Amino acid sequence: MRSSTIKIMVSAVAMFLMASAAMSQDNESRSYLDIQPRELIDAPTAWTLPRGCFDFVLRVYPKGGLLASTGIGLAGRFMIGISYGADRMISEEDASENPRLEFNTKLRLVDEQYYLPAIAIGFSSQGQESFNRDLDRYTYKSKGFYGVVTRSLYLYQWSVGGHAGINYSLEDDDGDGGMNLFFGIDTRFNQDFGLVMEYDMGLNDNNSSQQFGRGRGYLNMGLKWIYSENLEIEAVFKNLLNNRRGVNTFGRGLRLTYSEFL
Repeated sequence: MRSSTIKIMVSAVAMFLMASAAMSQDNESRSYLDIQPRELIDAPTAWTLPRGCFDFVLRVYPKGGLLASTGIGLAGRFMIGISYGADRMISEEDASENPRLEFNTKLRLVDEQYYLPAIAIGFSSQGQESFNRDLDRYTYKSKGFYGVVTRSLYLYQWSVGGHAGINYSLEDDDGDGGMNLFFGIDTRFNQDFGLVMEYDMGLNDNNSSQQFGRGRGYLNMGLKWIYSENLEIEAVFKNLLNNRRGVNTFGRGLRLTYSEFL
């Protein structure tokens, strides 16, 4: 078995054991309806996992890449997670592993109220897709340190979540850093299907080299099938504005998210 596969499996098992040891049963309500999207596609939201809940996410991306991540809700407003991935996992070629495990944590400072949005701060070192060792960065940079606000809106029978945030990525060895802004929405058409869209302005990724951004920002979209109350399958479409220098780099991927209470 390839070492990258072993690392992914070990990471998932480790997080599950951490969650089992860290959390005890309490009297709060436990419902899958409480589990809001913690991220859109790459952009975080202000929502966190409920206490006593964990998730496992598997992303399939171009070049046969796989990214596995898992998170746990340690408290009603606080969650942590780890992730690991590799290119060419679904390929006849040798896998190209990411150089390290990545971590994320999020704390919701303010719960959403009638007159206030939900507000959260967090850190994520996990970028997306291939890792460029020469520039020490992912194809799509990690969010790094971020703050995000989320507001629920109700349009007819649809519930829509609006999200906006600011972030500072630590992936700046390419000489293109600084603050960045991102926005997005999520909604469900019914109990079975949903839509997410996000726009990352790419202010920290617009002039680093001929391989990456060219000033248009990154527009991504996902179509979600809620297969059951704790399993979602999502088709992901990335870089719809072709914000990459050179060839057209519109990308397609797949994401599976499984959530469970301990």
